[in-house]
Amino acid sequence: MNSSLPPGYRVRPLAPPDAEALEWEGEYTHFRRLYSLAFERAAAGRSVLWGIESPIGQLVGQVFVLLQAEHDPMPADGSTRAFIHSFRIRPEHRNQGLGSGLLSHAEQDLIARGFSWVTLNVAEDNPDALRLYERMGYAAIERISGHWSFTDHEGNQRHLHEPGWRMAKRLAVI
Repeated sequence: MNSSLPPGYRVRPLAPPDAEALEWEGEYTHFRRLYSLAFERAAAGRSVLWGIESPIGQLVGQVFVLLQAEHDPMPADGSTRAFIHSFRIRPEHRNQGLGSGLLSHAEQDLIARGFSWVTLNVAEDNPDALRLYERMGYAAIERISGHWSFTDHEGNQRHLHEPGWRMAKRLAVI
């Protein structure tokens, strides 16, 4: 599934030993508890975590795919709909096809699992991501308020406001 990537890059499953690398030298340390929760979901079979590794073994991108939501089945129902989140590529590795390659890999995995729809949210202040998603066949289906909160690595509750769009794509079922 890695054929669309530049030479030497590879997509691989993420595991708990990758947690520190997901923090990108401290830039995303505040998400440490969210990463821990993502690994718990993956261990329980409710999500899949993918990373993209550079030719020198550096983790340069990630995408988390929620297969089954715990409380609200709307974004991810465990059988037909999945939800992509925490998708990012390190800035110095962008515009090389890594984002589209990683997203394609996640979509192909969902198709193999029998999923027919995938959704994601994109912030309105991220036009590059919006262009990528549109190029990959996603369409905006609704505006979102973008209000969400999480507990950071120091136990502080953080509240964010990232208005944007929910986007969806029908997957080509094989």
